[in-house]
Amino acid sequence: MESAPTTDRTFDAYAPLLDDETRREIRDGATAVSDLRVAHVNTTASGGGVAEMLGPLVALSNDLGVDTDWHLMTAPDAFYEVTKAIHNGLQGDGDPLTETMGATYRETVAENAAAFRGDYDVVVLHDPQTLGMADALHERFPETVFVWRCHIDLTDPSPAYLDFFDEDLAAVDHVVVSRDAYATSLPDVGTTVVHPAIDPLTAKNRPLDELTGDDAAAAALDRYPVDPGRPLLLQVSRFDPWKDPLGVVDAYRQVRESVPGVQLAFVGGMPDDDPEGLEVYEAVEAETIDDPDVHLLTNLPDAGVNVMQRVADVVLQKSLREGFALTVSEALWKETPVVGTDVGGIPLQVEDGENGYLVGPEDIDATADRCRRLLEDDALAERLGEQGRETVRRKFLIPRLLADYCDLFERVTD
Repeated sequence: MESAPTTDRTFDAYAPLLDDETRREIRDGATAVSDLRVAHVNTTASGGGVAEMLGPLVALSNDLGVDTDWHLMTAPDAFYEVTKAIHNGLQGDGDPLTETMGATYRETVAENAAAFRGDYDVVVLHDPQTLGMADALHERFPETVFVWRCHIDLTDPSPAYLDFFDEDLAAVDHVVVSRDAYATSLPDVGTTVVHPAIDPLTAKNRPLDELTGDDAAAAALDRYPVDPGRPLLLQVSRFDPWKDPLGVVDAYRQVRESVPGVQLAFVGGMPDDDPEGLEVYEAVEAETIDDPDVHLLTNLPDAGVNVMQRVADVVLQKSLREGFALTVSEALWKETPVVGTDVGGIPLQVEDGENGYLVGPEDIDATADRCRRLLEDDALAERLGEQGRETVRRKFLIPRLLADYCDLFERVTD
């Protein structure tokens, strides 16, 4: 167990994005829980949406007087191979959970639970990697409120994987999910829906003309192999079978039949806690190796992701299952229209025909059709893009996430 690096961020920096009433409400909410000590626990400080949210969330919490720490589990590669299988199993797929897998998981979480220090009022355990600590931590700190924040899609979990966490779920006091539907399979425990959010002040989301130094250099489009003079389809996500990158390739090939010169780019990270990523990357590479207009870009700096999302004509999120997909909010914030699947948290962000398009998760024809509409109608793409940015401004920025957590902490400690 180790401490995560802190982000340099103040609440006042977000003032131009918030009206006076919203700023007052957030400050009042933080004041109401300023006597609490809070800890967040996850597995990585970078490489995924959870880490991207926790950095500014912890910084803003402390800036507004809520004493908040952020701890990282330490774990071997074998643990992450197991937790990837658990992730898949809780989303309804994956290999059977073996005794060896269970033992690997339990050994690592026990070591981290034993190493956990701190006298906290509330501890938020993020995702299945940390959930296994709940029972041991509850026994050591009986006065602490333990919250499990589940960021994945629990609509139809494999029963064996859900049963594996019976005692851990019994030890948590509250569960936070991204949609009501994710809580229906859980045992009788209090749940709250909290939507994830993006940080508009990071190098990934700031206007390009505000970037300086290394970030500005990373945002130079000539560093990347795409041609800005030709139509570009883009998917930003981990190389993960749940993101259906091969389905994206199929849709692109249909679009190419009627839109000359169209390009496709994948921008994907390779997080330390996702060992499956390389296998999926290699499958996509093998499928597209003979097409010079398909680009696979890995581990771009945040400013590089930023410029790619802005230069794209359409951003896809063709997930088969999806906890939320912060990449959708990122694209909408940049006024880039999105074609996403009607699964998980995507329809919480995309209203079909208003700020983007929703399609069935297996519907390649519809995916290609909506991409063509946007590529062939600039006025439509502009209208949907403008509405998308306003949607994110109102609903999916990090100050709102802070307000939701403060409200949650007040309720669970009352």
